[in-house]
Amino acid sequence: MSGFNVISPLLGRTAPWTCRACLRRQALLPQRSSFATKPTPEKTAPKNRRRRRIVLTGGLGISAAIVSLNDDAKHAVTAVQRSSRVVSTLFICINDYLRTLKRDQEENYNSLLKACHLRCAKRTLVTLEKNGSIFIKLGQHLSSLNYLLPSEWCDTFIPLQDKCPISSIESIKEMVRDDTGEDLSEWFSYFEEMPIGAASLAQVHRAVVKETGQRVAVKVQHPTLDEWAKLDLALTRFTFETLRYWFPEYDLTWLSEEMDVSLPQELDFEREGRNAMRARKYFEKVRDAPVIIPKVMWAKRRILVMDYVSGHRPDDLEYLDSHGIDRDEVSAALARIFNEMIFGTNAPLHCDPHGGNIAIRHNPSRPGKGNFDVIMYDHGLYRDIPIALRRSYAKLWLAVLDADEPRMRKYAYEVAGIGEKDFPLFASAITGRDYSVVKQNVAMPRNKQEKDTISNALGEGMLVQLVQLLGQVPRIILLILKTNDLTRSLDENLHTRQGPARTFLILARYASRTVYEEQLENLTGSLFWPPNLFAFLRAWGTHMRVELKLNLYETYLQLRALLGMGPVI
Repeated sequence: MSGFNVISPLLGRTAPWTCRACLRRQALLPQRSSFATKPTPEKTAPKNRRRRRIVLTGGLGISAAIVSLNDDAKHAVTAVQRSSRVVSTLFICINDYLRTLKRDQEENYNSLLKACHLRCAKRTLVTLEKNGSIFIKLGQHLSSLNYLLPSEWCDTFIPLQDKCPISSIESIKEMVRDDTGEDLSEWFSYFEEMPIGAASLAQVHRAVVKETGQRVAVKVQHPTLDEWAKLDLALTRFTFETLRYWFPEYDLTWLSEEMDVSLPQELDFEREGRNAMRARKYFEKVRDAPVIIPKVMWAKRRILVMDYVSGHRPDDLEYLDSHGIDRDEVSAALARIFNEMIFGTNAPLHCDPHGGNIAIRHNPSRPGKGNFDVIMYDHGLYRDIPIALRRSYAKLWLAVLDADEPRMRKYAYEVAGIGEKDFPLFASAITGRDYSVVKQNVAMPRNKQEKDTISNALGEGMLVQLVQLLGQVPRIILLILKTNDLTRSLDENLHTRQGPARTFLILARYASRTVYEEQLENLTGSLFWPPNLFAFLRAWGTHMRVELKLNLYETYLQLRALLGMGPVI
């Protein structure tokens, strides 16, 4: 009704529900004079002009009100459509699961449940694609949780990685005018209208700075995000709260709570610019990590201008092979970069390292083992890990790599408050491996039988336990797990010769360094005092043992490569 009330003050006594045709007739029909005599032409002309001005002014006012009404109506209709898609899909899926779960006594229950997963995932995919923006982002995140969610859901959502919206150049120009008060032409002498890349929240254009002639990449937010972000977040909360109501044991509200915190940060490009410059400054001091982070020129909330630095996706195996870039070295470089972020003192943690945010560039002049650069984009989602948590997490991983179960349980409690009952599941979650493998040797290559075991366990009820577990752990641990999952996925897509052994040894190097630094920090007084000397030698010896293992293994891999031997099995 608010739209109609906009019109009524312009029409005096006209009823607010008067149809448009009636309004047009009332405005345009000539008014009858109360005098029988015909007015003289001299008096008629000014009145006619005045009447025309009144009619024209009234007509413009009515037209403006109707346009406003149409915009409001369109927004309301679109909001209803977006909401109804989510709500209808949600309740259809809930009903499907309720009917399927009632058949848990049937012999083919596992097959029925897998089929239900697939049906619901496909329905949800359609809704995510139609609503776009934040829902695409949510689907991309879910698709990367390969070892935490049923494969039917993850595999179905994989196409969302490449199905991102593209905003029109007209809407981009309008947004720039709104945010800066100037046209694109005032900033850039050239602005490529077709984006070179598009993501769920933004797209990137090539451009040339007008003042300096420098080639830059301009990241612009999709203009419609401001319009729908609050509604979409509310719908996400509603979805997970509804799921919790119908399936109390399947509580995913922690995921929507994290989105409520992280999404506003990702939509603030000024914050992203600061994160990028901080990470750039940090990695300037890290010699063995071939990281390139584009320099930020300037940023506003929805616009980010940075150096134009291009490369190829890390899973573009044809590009790597054609330029003589060793996949194993790429895998090792990624492991060093992200372990530095997790374990490095005061290091910022990039929490969204999927394939679209990382690029590989051939660089034959780079010193060291690799002839490539690792370019990192999209620095919107960063976290700082408290030093105490870094150290406990390092000790946990050293215990995992030593297959020392008592120490694993001890540090799992320190890191995330994990008790005895939930520990096996937590160990599988952080490693992406079956617990039987964790207890033996987590660096063993993954085989099909293990993948099937994990998939079947998720189908048999472990998924519910996992969801409950993740709802209890600190939010920073969830982001670390997300980073682990994404980097593990990147590594598997490289199809390296070495398997996971080398990446785990690199992890051990960083974890060992973190513990070693803590032990040195705890030493007080002179090293010549025998207890201090013994503590120092013990810490140094433990750290060097890990370093020696990694160096020997890397030498072994190089020898195999020189001899033309196949992958490590």
